[in-house]
Amino acid sequence: MATVFVIMRNRNLTVAMPLIHKVFRFVSRPFRAKRMALFESVFPVNAGIQVLDVGGDQNNWRFLHSTPEITVVNLARPRDWDDARPHFKFEPGNGMALKFKDASFDIVFSNSVIEHLGSLENQKLFAREVMRVGRSVFVQTPARSFIMEPHLLTPFIHKFPIRVQQQLIRNFSVWGILTRPTREEIDLFLSTTHLLSRREFADMFNDCEIVEERFLGMTKSLIAIRKQ
Repeated sequence: MATVFVIMRNRNLTVAMPLIHKVFRFVSRPFRAKRMALFESVFPVNAGIQVLDVGGDQNNWRFLHSTPEITVVNLARPRDWDDARPHFKFEPGNGMALKFKDASFDIVFSNSVIEHLGSLENQKLFAREVMRVGRSVFVQTPARSFIMEPHLLTPFIHKFPIRVQQQLIRNFSVWGILTRPTREEIDLFLSTTHLLSRREFADMFNDCEIVEERFLGMTKSLIAIRKQ
């Protein structure tokens, strides 16, 4: 999960979830390391490769052994951005309307972003833009079928109707217990977070191979991969 909610991000919600982000980063570190190892095994990543990271920051790239040229697009500059890292460039922008020409980048990368766009139509716009500007694609999202809601670090809660989740999140989720969100913050989270099924994800990235990231025999995440 990106440190901030990108593309359709709301600053109030970002401020409300700092503790859960810290917990999530600790828990997700081995999964991110494995995911970036997969990325590096699929693509010939070297200093000459141009990568666009849509909605990300610099953190995932610490797991790479190579140093491609990376352009990060986000609504706002990440708070922990390090200008001393010479292979990074930041560009403000919206992942549903990228300002780059077709096939501008060797690889377009996105990690745990598309589920934060609020609606299926927004997610389709995002997918089209990613596939338009990248000759190759690597896009990951949590799988809706997994037992754990990854942003709340709570099992099964996302299986309930929205109106039930509204009642449960504050007292029966890790986020709710740690930060005691208001009803407005809970409603905002639910309105901007839409986990995708495998079928929905595959339909959006219909020219990509869909790789399942598994944990304890279950599909934890989905990754769309298109090689040039």
